[in-house]
Amino acid sequence: MNPDVQTRLEKIRSTPVDGQVLKKLVEAGLTWLRANQQTVNALNVFPVPDGDTGTNMVLTMQSAYNEIDDLAHRSIGQMAGAVSQGALMGARGNSGVILSQLWRGFARALHDQEILDGPALVRALAEARDTAYKGVVRPVEGTILTVAKDVAAAAEAALQETQDPYEILARIVPAADASVQRTPELLPVLKQAGVVDSGGKGLFYILEGMLRFALGEPLDAPVASVQPLSAMKLENAMEAIEPGQDYEVVVDFVPRQTLDLQKFYAALEEMGTSIQIGEGEGMYRMHIHVPTEKRYEPIDYVMGLGTITKVAMENLLAQMDQIERKGGAERLELTPVEPGQIAVVAVSPGMGISRVFASLGVAAIVEGGQTMNPSTKDILDAFENLPTDKIIILPNNKNIILAAQQASEVTVKQVHIVPSRNIPQGLTAMMHLNPDGEIETVVAKMNKAMESVLCGEVTTATRSVEIDGVEVEKGQTIALLNGKLALSAASVEEACLGLLEKANASDYELITLFYGEDLSPGEANRIADVIRAAYPAQEIELQDGGQPHYQFIISIE
Repeated sequence: MNPDVQTRLEKIRSTPVDGQVLKKLVEAGLTWLRANQQTVNALNVFPVPDGDTGTNMVLTMQSAYNEIDDLAHRSIGQMAGAVSQGALMGARGNSGVILSQLWRGFARALHDQEILDGPALVRALAEARDTAYKGVVRPVEGTILTVAKDVAAAAEAALQETQDPYEILARIVPAADASVQRTPELLPVLKQAGVVDSGGKGLFYILEGMLRFALGEPLDAPVASVQPLSAMKLENAMEAIEPGQDYEVVVDFVPRQTLDLQKFYAALEEMGTSIQIGEGEGMYRMHIHVPTEKRYEPIDYVMGLGTITKVAMENLLAQMDQIERKGGAERLELTPVEPGQIAVVAVSPGMGISRVFASLGVAAIVEGGQTMNPSTKDILDAFENLPTDKIIILPNNKNIILAAQQASEVTVKQVHIVPSRNIPQGLTAMMHLNPDGEIETVVAKMNKAMESVLCGEVTTATRSVEIDGVEVEKGQTIALLNGKLALSAASVEEACLGLLEKANASDYELITLFYGEDLSPGEANRIADVIRAAYPAQEIELQDGGQPHYQFIISIE
């Protein structure tokens, strides 16, 4: 171990790791993960706007910390149990659910412990690993699961030399880092995309944050680093507006001399949050969220560093109000459910798609999809007060299935998950709802029906990459077929036609086009007419889906 680390650990070694210390460690892990949230989000295999692993893990950890914020428990077992409960209810996305399972196993191993010593820590990490693996139907190596496994192994090895929990922590952090770096060798798709696993990276940051706290290192800013301008995803700035984030400020500038990134980050941290720094061809771009009274401070500060070439400022509160008014302007007429009937809960990314689900008989809608995965609690709340104990959940997104399954495990109701991975599958499943039927029979019919529909998605590439022989440049239009990258194109129209050709759409009867919020009705109708001309024998339907990020979601059946 690094002698400097050993020396700094001596200062804290005498502090027993009880419940209150665990609270501080959880807060440190959350703080450091949030500081590096965008780095984790950027580790996206496919160049589509669903790089939300960092956000999901932050929100899961935030829920865990909210659960313990006011607790005075000294018992490590009691505090760990509360962390586990908070993580369980706040879990979002596959990464968040697996993280909550890690906390669940960790807490289970410490149930009767008052203090966390080295052997107890090793047992807890082993149980965390085992619980997470058991929580996934088909575990995949090269993911957060592998990192958890390698961390548990490193802890067990460290126990041969020390029983101090702080020293074991100091040894598992580099092991987690090394494990993350190995993930592309275990999961070929990561190697193709040139990234490491995002969930594993998030777990590393949580552990590293805990170690940084133990060593007395700062947690309010990430290690000074700068990302390429092309990697900055400022279109997702609205994903998590926190109190005090009144304005978004973006400044492009050319510094007069070499930028001291550590000092730059530290100064910006005094002004606001959600900080991102990008660089390209000698120009820097600074992004930050600030309270109203500080909205000009970042501009004045950057002006002292160099020449400003562009400034953009947005009122986030006004944007949120507009979004809420838009969302509240239309109320869905959902199907009432009688006691004993089957109620379906569907996850939907847009108002138009929600209207279609409502017309097919769903009892509850959960807003969610790409970049906005609902939590376990969000899904639970949607059905817990319905006047029936027979529930079917349609996640309609591969990254929401685990959260839906977790919600089904924390209720006394009879809940079945129909694992729809996209909107077309969910809509097709709804065609087989019989509210008064036997729930097992209905679920079986829904599952079978999903096999007959293909899903196409058209969106804009968020970065340049080559996957499965498909070369993509950032900003190009791309198409996915059943979740796999199918082609890149110069236009939305070209992408739609290429996608339908690859799907052999002429062999099917119905093509339904759900256009997104960023596509005008006129343009959507024009493209639909082009498709009608290309496929005269097929029935072509056009629907206002209202989904973000995706110009079209296409159902082929």
